[in-house]
Parts: sequence; structure tokens; C-alpha cells
Amino acid sequence: MDPRVNRLLLSTALLGTFFSGTATRLVSISMPTIASSLGTDLMGISWALLSYQLSNIGLSIIFGRLADLWGRERIFGLGFLVISASSLLCGMSQNLAQLVVFRFVQGIGGAMLQSSSRALAAEAVPEELAGRAQGYMTTGHHLGFLLGPGIAGLMIDMLSWRWVFFFLIPLGIAGAFLTWISAGRATASRQRRHAAIDYAGAALLIATTSTVILLLDRRTMQAAGGEARIALALLFAGLLCALIFHESRAKSPFVDLTLFRLRTFSLSVASLLVIAICYTLTGFLLPFYLQEILGLAPTTVGLLFMAPSALTVALAPVSGMMTDRFGPRFPSTLGVTIMFVALLTGTLLRTDSGWPLPVLLIVLMAVTNGIFNPANSMAMIGLMPKEHRGFASAINHVTFGFGNLTGVALGSFLMAAAFEYHTGVAGAVPTTSEPSGFVAALNTTFFAASAVCIVALFTSAFRGGGKPARGGEG
Repeated sequence: MDPRVNRLLLSTALLGTFFSGTATRLVSISMPTIASSLGTDLMGISWALLSYQLSNIGLSIIFGRLADLWGRERIFGLGFLVISASSLLCGMSQNLAQLVVFRFVQGIGGAMLQSSSRALAAEAVPEELAGRAQGYMTTGHHLGFLLGPGIAGLMIDMLSWRWVFFFLIPLGIAGAFLTWISAGRATASRQRRHAAIDYAGAALLIATTSTVILLLDRRTMQAAGGEARIALALLFAGLLCALIFHESRAKSPFVDLTLFRLRTFSLSVASLLVIAICYTLTGFLLPFYLQEILGLAPTTVGLLFMAPSALTVALAPVSGMMTDRFGPRFPSTLGVTIMFVALLTGTLLRTDSGWPLPVLLIVLMAVTNGIFNPANSMAMIGLMPKEHRGFASAINHVTFGFGNLTGVALGSFLMAAAFEYHTGVAGAVPTTSEPSGFVAALNTTFFAASAVCIVALFTSAFRGGGKPARGGEG
């Protein structure tokens, strides 16, 4: 390893992203068991997932900006401690209400970690190795995704679901200890800016992001009536306008809108949003096809969706090296192109297709993840001056989160509209009991997603010069 690399800082950032990936999969895999233990159903336990999303996505930009102002190691280390404490409380929960509240607190800790992790990795290496650092971060996150389900299964089978949360406590404490040591050795990343806190901007930002999360969340929209949806949409529009108006005039804005004038940054954000939408849409719909149309066993489907993480783990460092050599534009555009081919593959699925075609689609999606994410993260974060890298890292996380929510919402909407069209039944709900109509709707949805993917092809190919400017200048 290059002697200029701050190995301790890079290892701490890697632990943070591995911790986040593992925690996400541990909890999501355990939800059915937790629901049964707490006497609720899957719709009820889904509020524990939503409460985490609200705080994790809604507060990430806040903590990213605070990390820029107060020091990234301070926010990062505190994030480990908050997750450890909240995991203890989650594991001790006696009812659904307690779990929902403690999961909200856990999301706060996750926001602290994920808003700074990639920025810390960028500062741990010289600029010519920054792409590799982002590749390692993608590897760490997906390694957590890969190991999480197995760890959760062992904990539940051998102990109880509560140990899924207790397992996170020593990891969080170790992360906080490493961060404390790293902060003592850090130099540039400890330099803090003395700027006034834009409290009004922070409040508007929290309200705006929370509203759009509720608006995009499928469970919330199912529970809300038509009038409530319209009111929520109007509230979001009003809050967004107020946020833009306030931040454009604030002396020290929480969201510095001038940063979005940097073409490489703004187009990288757009590319990430589209890729996240397409990736989540595919992951949401394909299991229904594999299990209920092709008749594959749930275990087989689970293994098929674990395999892409292994491929992403292998490809991410390669993408990082490509980024360091050629700049982020080439590998990220290559990743989007592979995504486009994957979505077109989805238009070829039939009711009697064998397993190789959907497996090819899954493999192509994994290749996209491994090649696109490190390069695009480098374009978003490596571009920025150091005093804005926390904000850029948080935007990376938030954009991916919004893409996930939008992917599920868009997939549900497109499938419903296409199913109604292909079956000719007004108001028909997509169901696999009508295999031909379901698969035809699936083909149409993938075709529409491939059209959306063309936007990411454009934004990736025309994002700007090959390599980010030295010193973080746009």
C-alpha cells in the first residue's frame, strides 16, 4: 500500500460502511421473525423500517454539513455510539411502538456514519488513489450485504432475534474506539470551519426530506387516502420552494445551491438517482417472476440475490483502479450501459423462460453496481473542496435512498398500469394468477425503465472532463 495512505483512517471508514451494510441486511432479514414475536403483522413491522428511513435519509445531509463544520471524525465516532446504544434498546423492545422509536434513533446513528464515510475515505488517500478508495468502500458495504443474511439466520436459529441487534453493539464500540484513535492522528480532516449554523435551513431541509420520504413510501401511500396524498404532495412542493428560497439567500446555507452549478457533481447526482431507481425496481419485481412464474424455491431465489453482492465485492476495486487511471466518466458510463442492457434483457422474459435469462439479468445488475458506484462516488466526492466533502458524501447516500424509494413506487405504478392495459380489465391489480398478463406487464415495465436509463447514459457521458480537478476545484 502507498505510504501516503492513512491506513487507520481508511480502515475506520471501511468499518463504518461494512457496519452499515451488515446492519441493514441483519434487520431486514429478521423482520418476519420480529413481527411474530411482537404480535404484529408484516404491515405493522414495516413501520419499523419506515422510521429508520425517515431519520437515516432525512438527517444525512444535516450530519454531512455538520461534519464539514465540526469535524468528520467527531460525527462519525458519535454515529457508532448512537447505533450501539440504540441497538441495545431495539434488542430490549417489548412491543412494536418501542421498536419503532428505537429504530428511529438507530437511523440517526446510521445517518451520522453514512454521511461521512466516503468523505473520510477520500481524505485517507492521495488524490491519484481516490478512485481505489471509493472502490474499497463499495466492497466493504456489499461485503456487509453478503454476510448479513447468514449472520442474521445464525443469530435467530441459535439465540433469538434480539441478538441480531445485540450483535451490533461490540462492532459499534470498536468503531468508536478506532475513530477516536484516528481523530488523534488526523490533521486536515480535523480542521473546522467557524460558520454560523443555518437553523431555519436545517429545519426546512428535515421537513422537506421527511415529506418526500412519506410521499414515496408505498406503505404510507397505501394507508393514506386520496385527499391525504394530494395534501402531502402540496406540502412537499411548498416546503421545497421555501427551502430553495431560504438557502439561496442564507449567508451560511445548509444546502449550498451553488455546488449544484458544478456540472460534474450535478450530473453525477442525476446518474446515481436513475441507476438507483432502475436497480431497486428490478430487485423489487424480479423475485415475483422467479418464485411465482418460474416456480423457483424461495431459498434458491435468496441465493440468486446474494450472489450479486459477491460479484460487486470483486469488481469494485477494479472500477476504482479504472477511475484512477482514466477518470470517473469512462467506468461510470460503462456501468450505465451494462444497466441498459440488463433492462432490455428484462423485456425478453416469458412465462416459460428458463433460469439462465433472469440469472443473466441479475449478473448484469451486479456488474453495474460494481463498476458504476465507485466511479460515480469519486466524481461526486473527489470533485469537492474538502470543506464540502461531508455534504457531497451525504448527498451520495441520500440520492441512493431516494432512488430506492422511487424505484419501488415507480415499479408498482408501471406494473399496475401495464397490467391493466394488457389484461383489458379496468382497475386490475397485478397478480401472478394471470401469468401472461403479469409477464407482459413486467416486459413493459422493464422497457420503460430502459428508457429512463437513457437519461443516466447522457448524464454520465456528458458530466465533464475525464478526471476531477486537483485540489477539489470544479
